Amino acid sequence: MTSTRPVRLLVFAREPEPGRVKTRLIPALGAQGAATLYAALLDRVLSVAAASAVGALELWADRAPAGAGLRARSEALGIELRVQSGGDIGVRMDDALTRVLAEGACPVLVGSDLPGLTVEHFRSAAAAFEAGAEAVFAPADDGGYGLVGLARPRPSLFAAMRWSTADVMAETARRLDANAVPWRRIAPVWDVDDPADLPRLATLPDFAPLLATLGWTQATG
Repeated sequence: MTSTRPVRLLVFAREPEPGRVKTRLIPALGAQGAATLYAALLDRVLSVAAASAVGALELWADRAPAGAGLRARSEALGIELRVQSGGDIGVRMDDALTRVLAEGACPVLVGSDLPGLTVEHFRSAAAAFEAGAEAVFAPADDGGYGLVGLARPRPSLFAAMRWSTADVMAETARRLDANAVPWRRIAPVWDVDDPADLPRLATLPDFAPLLATLGWTQATG
């Protein structure tokens, strides 16, 4: 059945505080550098989501009260700032998706560290709903996924999942197929977690100058 409900875009984010975000990048960039890079990644995701123009955009902070950086971004963009629930990432995603579904919209949720995310990812998700899909995923190179959209609640997709492992997307696909859920896989994405991800990031014009400013080069990395 084709969905006629509006799409809403959810970006999960943390306050870009040194020592609290992208901690695995600290050996390469330092705590302040890792936080600066995280802020740039978040700003790019928000910009791309807004530019896609497929639905209202929301910023979801990982704790209450939301920090000054996230509050400033929501005010600058004129978007709603909401707070994630407690629990692991599966609990928090399920809660946010279910809440937005209950409000009458089809949510499309993304993380904040996806440098390759494009407007086409959001438009493809919206098109999938229009074509009758009840779930849409953009797999990530590390075996997980960076985008998830639902047309109805699916708590079984998030329960008892071994998060941060290489088989998250495969297990999610197995659960979808086992329950005969019509779903769509869209173009893959990649995130930035470790120093090993920085050479790839440095190939992007948006981030190469920033990495140089932070003192990272191919030679030092």
